[in-house]
Amino acid sequence: MGVLSVGTELDLPRHGSRWRVGSLLGEGGQGAVFSLDPVDGEGPSLALKWYRAEAAHPEQHAALVRLAQLPAPSAAFLWPVEVISGPDGGFGYVMPLRPAGHVPVAELLTGRVDAPFSTVTRLCMGLADSFLQLHAQGLCYRDISLGNVFFDPVSGDPLVCDNDNVGIDGRDQARVLGTSRFMAPEVVVGDALPSTGTDLYSLSVLIFYLLMFHHPLQGRRELEHACFDRDVERQLFGTEPLFVFDPDDNSNAPDPVVHGAVLQYWPLYPRYLRDDFTRAFTVGLREPSRRVREGVWRSHLSRLLDGIVVCACGRENLTDDGVPMGSCWSCGVALPPPVRLRFGPRVLVLNAGTRVTGHHLRRDYAHDDTVAEVVVHPSRPDLWGLRNHTTTTWSVAAPDGSAQEVGPGRSIGLLPGATLQIGGVTATIEA
Repeated sequence: MGVLSVGTELDLPRHGSRWRVGSLLGEGGQGAVFSLDPVDGEGPSLALKWYRAEAAHPEQHAALVRLAQLPAPSAAFLWPVEVISGPDGGFGYVMPLRPAGHVPVAELLTGRVDAPFSTVTRLCMGLADSFLQLHAQGLCYRDISLGNVFFDPVSGDPLVCDNDNVGIDGRDQARVLGTSRFMAPEVVVGDALPSTGTDLYSLSVLIFYLLMFHHPLQGRRELEHACFDRDVERQLFGTEPLFVFDPDDNSNAPDPVVHGAVLQYWPLYPRYLRDDFTRAFTVGLREPSRRVREGVWRSHLSRLLDGIVVCACGRENLTDDGVPMGSCWSCGVALPPPVRLRFGPRVLVLNAGTRVTGHHLRRDYAHDDTVAEVVVHPSRPDLWGLRNHTTTTWSVAAPDGSAQEVGPGRSIGLLPGATLQIGGVTATIEA
């Protein structure tokens, strides 16, 4: 039971026709993942996870059937779309094939993949949004960690795999407790099972890892132990967890030699994001109801993305809503105040190529809906403008009181003090 060979042909009732098991894509503790190709060559390939005999439990099969009947929470999830059985009694599930170019997020931490602040911020924002959609369906993921996420190094778009452990929050029996170092303290000590509340903790750990290149609870205390065994893990992540930047207790602060990366990255982020992490890993350690919600992460990461400024050296820097917090982290040159587009209390830093999206007008996270774009004059690189990508005409009031209209496809110079009416929303250019 549970054995599946390359070349085996299977029927997929939902997809129709015959499909052939292709190459082995990867293996894990529960089973193996293969490509699945249509025998007639019509249509794109899929992926098939096939369970080993010891993992092919009736409860797992029933859970997969329930998941396959639900729509994917978002496009970020490689969601089970069909459950199939083999001739020997084994079973597996079909899911979309991971697109080429997506890499494990762990490769960011190992240095095999380099990505700028904007890409990593979009990755984290996408993860927050994805788990918000999952939780909104009454589901919990149970095993959020570095090992279950891929991303596009160019766009930052995330992909969440291993969705067979997803369950209905508070009802389905958990078949996994999570991944070491990502489990909430109450799960580590055995006081609770995975839930949407513990997902929030794991999500905060993952975001901290991706932005700070470090675990939020691994500071000087881990150096007191010669062997990092399960007892030590239980202490550091379960019975005695302490944030490395706890404002009231510095006994687990990062060691300057061993933990240099987190000491370098922490001050680069604005106060509002550091406050989120402080809340997540102080009161959030003991009080699940006070953990940082997915919507808060999504909102603040979007705000962080809007504040990124590109130095003359070409490196991206983080700002506090458009206000530089120091010199460029790469070249050391002082960062001048950037040109910004203000929408009420929120600002968007304008770099070459910056896109104004529907989200900036409606706060609906429609980042793919391009409304305007910063363009550079073809022969005068020092002259920048804002091009209208909508189908309607903008009304512009210059600082001297004169009025101007900017039709679709036309551009206006970035004149500080000018006020624009874009889709019924007022925006002001600042410098």
